[in-house]
Amino acid sequence: MTIREIAGAARSAAPVRVGLDPVSVVRMEDSVRVLEKRLAEGVPVYGVTTGFGDSSHRRIAVEDAAELQRNLIRYHLNGVGPLACRDVVRATMLIRANSLARGDSAIRPEVVDLLLGMVLHDVVPRVPERGSLGASGDLVPLCYIAAALMGEGDVDYRGSTWSAVDALIDAGLNPIALEAKEGLALINGTSFAAAFAALAVADAEELAFAADLVTAMASEAILGNRAHFDEFLFAAKPHRGSIQSAELIRRILSDSRLARSQDDVTSARCTAGEQNCSGGERVQDNYSIRCAPHVTGVLWDTLEWASRWVAVEVNSSTDNPLFDSRAGTVHHGGNFYAGHVGQAMDSLKIAAANVADLLDRQLALVVDPRFSRGLPANLVGAEAGRGVHHGFKGMQIACSAVTAEALKEAGPAGIFSRSSESHNQDKVSMGTIAARGARTVLELTAQVAAIHLLAVAQALELRGLERVSSVSRRVHGVVRECARFVSGDRRQDGDIESVAQLLLSGRLRAVVAETSK
Repeated sequence: MTIREIAGAARSAAPVRVGLDPVSVVRMEDSVRVLEKRLAEGVPVYGVTTGFGDSSHRRIAVEDAAELQRNLIRYHLNGVGPLACRDVVRATMLIRANSLARGDSAIRPEVVDLLLGMVLHDVVPRVPERGSLGASGDLVPLCYIAAALMGEGDVDYRGSTWSAVDALIDAGLNPIALEAKEGLALINGTSFAAAFAALAVADAEELAFAADLVTAMASEAILGNRAHFDEFLFAAKPHRGSIQSAELIRRILSDSRLARSQDDVTSARCTAGEQNCSGGERVQDNYSIRCAPHVTGVLWDTLEWASRWVAVEVNSSTDNPLFDSRAGTVHHGGNFYAGHVGQAMDSLKIAAANVADLLDRQLALVVDPRFSRGLPANLVGAEAGRGVHHGFKGMQIACSAVTAEALKEAGPAGIFSRSSESHNQDKVSMGTIAARGARTVLELTAQVAAIHLLAVAQALELRGLERVSSVSRRVHGVVRECARFVSGDRRQDGDIESVAQLLLSGRLRAVVAETSK
């Protein structure tokens, strides 16, 4: 599965029909037979005829294997914190099904069919976010999904909370009794962390695009120097992300009558014999405009490798032990370790928080008449003459606060490994905490970008829309569908929420692509 497929299916309001490939069914059945053969031979198999973790020295009778799986689920039902959102849980179920469908985990196809049936009928287990170390997989959160498959616990269904058994029956599904290895197969993996990561990557791609878009519009708003984005500069330092960022900004500004050329900026010159004169113009814009591709470019380049890592994770077998049905062998390892997810998400949230800081600094230029080259202070609209309105003053304060929070939340989680479970889990990834942190930073960055987009839309309208680029004019029109011009002081929290959703929806990317043809 691709990240876009996962995000689209997880967030879809319509039923998502997905099933097992016949080849996967055969592989899954073959791996179950390998397990059954091992059990018949009396060979101990971890988590099937042994205890778990530090208790793996204990031997379990074959006839107790199914009860062991049920108890594994129940003793991990100790998650805390807020419940995971619907899209995260649905993405988790899809990724877990995809992992198990590889046929390495000794789990029956009918268990995975039930998991996919829950996605189809939108039966969403109620899963607390906190409790996973990111190795030995996402044991605690995945247990809530496994329990729902057994008809235990609560789920969200048809707009309210149901008992899992009642929701399954209402949806035409039957709870399942887990057999040997199946509880371990369901919970001993990275799917919860990978779900946060996949959705974070999808959102970060839209925010990287949005950052370039609002940078271009901010450059227009302050009558900026479009030469800062010339192709020559980025060929001289060819980081792919920066090239991509500058190219988009350049394309948006191509027909702007507000953004100026280098010749326009430097046209004021000293007269003959005059020294140390002031032409009244700086030949370079502030760093937050001039260096924007070098900031957003880092996010683009981080996304390039982070998305590859996450794609590998969601298409891998991530539990333990794994079964090679061709060789008939069992392999005990550590594929449940979410180190790549953690590193990718720690890096992604740092890059995203830097973009939030960039956009916050751009906003500060746009609302301040010392830097905006003629715009009214705080972008006060039609009521400016009365002196009782303050325009975007409060919005800039809120944006600064949200940015500070994004920067605070950007600290890495992966370095906080803790020894756990009697020192069996003595090195853990914290990948799930890192992925959850990335989700939080991206939510905050979207809010910053939304405030800034509202501000530059206001600024360009004050400048005169007939002078802005064709792309900016189209984007302005879409923003105005969500939020009207601020002619006098009013609440804008609803505007921020609407525009943040717009930024993440992909619609602005489509508008820019269509206008740029």
